[in-house]
Amino acid sequence: MALFANPAGRNFLGNSAEWYKTTILAFLIINPILFYTVGPYISGWVLILEFIFTLAMALKCYPLQPGGLLAIEAVALGMTSTTTVVHEIQSNLEVIMLLVFMVAGIYFLKNMLLFVFTKILVHVRNKVVLSLIFSAMAALLSAFLDALTVTAVVIAISVGFFSIYHKVASGKEFHHDHDYSGDGEVDALNHDDLEQFRAFLRSLMMHAAVGTALGGVMTLVGEPQNILIGDRAGWAFDEFFFRMLPVTLPVLFAGLITCAMLEITGKFGYGTKVPAKVLNIIIDYDKYQTERRTTRDNVALIMQGIVALWLVVGLIIHISPGLVGLSVIVLASALNGITEEHQIGHAFEEALPFTALLVVFFSIVGVISDNGLFKPVTDFVLNLDTASAQITALYVANGILSAISDNVFVATIYVTETTNALAEGIINRDTYDLMNVAINTGTNIPSVATPNGQAAFLFLLTSALAPLIRLSYMKMVVMALPYTIVMSIVGYIGVANFLQPMTDKMYDMHLIEHHVAVPGAESEGSGH
Repeated sequence: MALFANPAGRNFLGNSAEWYKTTILAFLIINPILFYTVGPYISGWVLILEFIFTLAMALKCYPLQPGGLLAIEAVALGMTSTTTVVHEIQSNLEVIMLLVFMVAGIYFLKNMLLFVFTKILVHVRNKVVLSLIFSAMAALLSAFLDALTVTAVVIAISVGFFSIYHKVASGKEFHHDHDYSGDGEVDALNHDDLEQFRAFLRSLMMHAAVGTALGGVMTLVGEPQNILIGDRAGWAFDEFFFRMLPVTLPVLFAGLITCAMLEITGKFGYGTKVPAKVLNIIIDYDKYQTERRTTRDNVALIMQGIVALWLVVGLIIHISPGLVGLSVIVLASALNGITEEHQIGHAFEEALPFTALLVVFFSIVGVISDNGLFKPVTDFVLNLDTASAQITALYVANGILSAISDNVFVATIYVTETTNALAEGIINRDTYDLMNVAINTGTNIPSVATPNGQAAFLFLLTSALAPLIRLSYMKMVVMALPYTIVMSIVGYIGVANFLQPMTDKMYDMHLIEHHVAVPGAESEGSGH
């Protein structure tokens, strides 16, 4: 195309396909026309779809540049303001700090993580069992840590495995330096095994990613919106856990059963086993590392293990994840003798591009907020006739909107609305509590449908691992589909049928076990 034949045109979005460049330019031209002709509401929804397109094409062009151009234009047009964007950044500062420091901290623990998971991969040959281990461990860790942290750990492990085989498949020894970003040096005889290994790693990554959602929904500290909801409702850690359990426990079991069934049936991109040649290379790598590992190397692994233990303890006792990540960087680098600036700089290469993209995403969230794009749905839900209808509708609405937006933002909107409704006497306290359960489960469970809804999914999509294992936006959507259907239906059944009676009974039993007076018990007793 002549438009991109000149130097400026070739520089625009670099090596991206010309059709992609044309599409982004078309977006930038259409948006002002729509804004001034049909207004901010319709043009705002068009902007959201355009931004989702940039995410879907992440393997064609990193979304920061095209998405950033759309965000800058939105601010310039007045669809949102810099004040709103700054407010969104301030509201999500904990998430930004977590990305900058925690992901960098994991970089300094990767040798220990690779050591542990190499042992697991070598000794657990059954793919179904291995998938359940990845999913269950991700769920357990996400319940007490953070989904982004857990995802960063699994990404580091997968990159490690991929780089080991890619190096050998390219005809190099374990100790050689190697660029594994391209397949140019890979022996033609190894291409089929490499593609099969990519499919193997894709399935493990998706099982783990969904696992972070299964565990993250269950506890007060599992996801950022959980803390927000628990704070507004006045729930402590144990009360939050028990109130969610009628929905989250069946969903957890349904998710793990789905994991096993996907591996058994081999549908939706799952079921691929690690090629025998690849497994032998990883076994040889494990032996090679064991033989050449010095006392100093062993001490370094122990120190990394101690720092990893501190990471878990620090998050469990509710220290800011960003500060815990910073302490991990300091401790792991100091105890392992990493003191040069360029060595430390490598740790931030993975986190900072995604952090910048997340801030761009907050600009899109600002457009949603300033133009009330979700308000018609919110009004419809809160104007339903019965409390039970409102609660189930909240679950569905939060699930749908979280899949196309950001689950923290959606939860913030709805918990604010329900809190205002409680203050104004529109709903009672019991309904308010049940609504908060519906909001939390709705924003956490169906949002696995797309990378938009879960920050951990978006982080995986835009990570250095995604292009290595050919994990695209649509591939993630397809692989998440069976999980989305099963988990969303089980969650809906829990919200619609079991939530109120089971929550009341289980929480009262918990209070009795801890010798705490059950609210209302005295008045009931005195009436007999």
